[in-house]
Amino acid sequence: MRGVNNEILTVDEMTAGIREALLREPMLSNFSVRGELLGFKLHTSGHAYFTLLGENTRVACVLFRSYASSVLVWPKDGDEVLVRGRIDVYGARGSYQIYATTLLPLGAGAKARAKAALRLRLEKEGLFDARLKRPLPRFPERVAVITSPTGAALQDIIKLHSLRFPCAELIVVPSLMQGVEAAGDIVRAFERLRGIEGLSCAILARGGGNRDDLDIFDDEFVTRAVRLCPVPVITGLGHQIDSTLADMAADAYAPTPSGAAERLFPDGRALGAALSSARQSMFSRISARLSGCGDNLTGVEERLDRAIEKNCLAPASDFLSSVEGLLDKNIGARLKDASASLLSLAQRLEGLSPLSLLSKGYSICEDRRGKIIRSAASLAAGDCVKIIFGDGSADASVSGVSLGGQRGEVE
Repeated sequence: MRGVNNEILTVDEMTAGIREALLREPMLSNFSVRGELLGFKLHTSGHAYFTLLGENTRVACVLFRSYASSVLVWPKDGDEVLVRGRIDVYGARGSYQIYATTLLPLGAGAKARAKAALRLRLEKEGLFDARLKRPLPRFPERVAVITSPTGAALQDIIKLHSLRFPCAELIVVPSLMQGVEAAGDIVRAFERLRGIEGLSCAILARGGGNRDDLDIFDDEFVTRAVRLCPVPVITGLGHQIDSTLADMAADAYAPTPSGAAERLFPDGRALGAALSSARQSMFSRISARLSGCGDNLTGVEERLDRAIEKNCLAPASDFLSSVEGLLDKNIGARLKDASASLLSLAQRLEGLSPLSLLSKGYSICEDRRGKIIRSAASLAAGDCVKIIFGDGSADASVSGVSLGGQRGEVE
């Protein structure tokens, strides 16, 4: 900075040096300050101008239109407010002022008005519509817990989880739960949930505290993050009297972190007892059904036997008896006809049989090979022949042959 060693500066140079010195101080480039509002004016340009009072000092503030649009209900003179922004020099007046980015009411009346206005606007958007509420999973497999990793709320949830349903997986998503930075940190925590695969549900939890500590859960961005979460959300924010906007946007809420865990996690011991009872009941019912089915089968078997006997076996037996009689009659007739035919054939055969002729005194003459000799011309003196009679045979030798009716001799 110029001006050292009594160097003479211009007013502009001095103002630029002061601004440079302020910009080099990190604390003054992004900070939060609380105080009493005085002289609030909303310009037609959309910019807001006001003074922030301390006990003994005051500072001018400006909230430009781009940031002023986020203020739902403008505070009134005398309200306690929280201002977030940076310090800079306003050279035209030779003074420093706060260039605000956020203006939040801290007084009970101002906060109530701001919350009511935000609630009305979000209700009109349908953010709290009961039809949007998703049921909590009956048996959650993977649960994300957005809370402070060092707070008592997490320990309460872990304890209930281990006692009631330890098979579920707990994933802690750390976040601030109080302070100016908490709202943005919670919103970022909900954004991280989108990268967790297989997530069943999320718990937004905070331990007990005074009502002012819960103002972050009336923040618009936190409320929207709860509603836009890809899985059902249950809140347990450690209050029992007044509900926050985050509670209203959640799919379910409980007054405490323990209450949220108890509502989300089923009682494993009760489930085991119920399963055991259901198993016993199932076995009893199955046994009764099987016994009933056995009795029914016996009755059905008896009725089936009677039906088969009446409708199948008896008619079949009658039919077989009738067929048997017809077969006996037909076979008897066929046998009689066959017997008569056989007798006739036997008589004819007997008439044609050589034996019949032999019995009448005729004989048959065969040569040595057993061939019947049909002509005397086929014999010569000295041939040996066999003569067959009706009661036997005799070997003979031809002593002579006579043809043409002449007698020959046979020895």
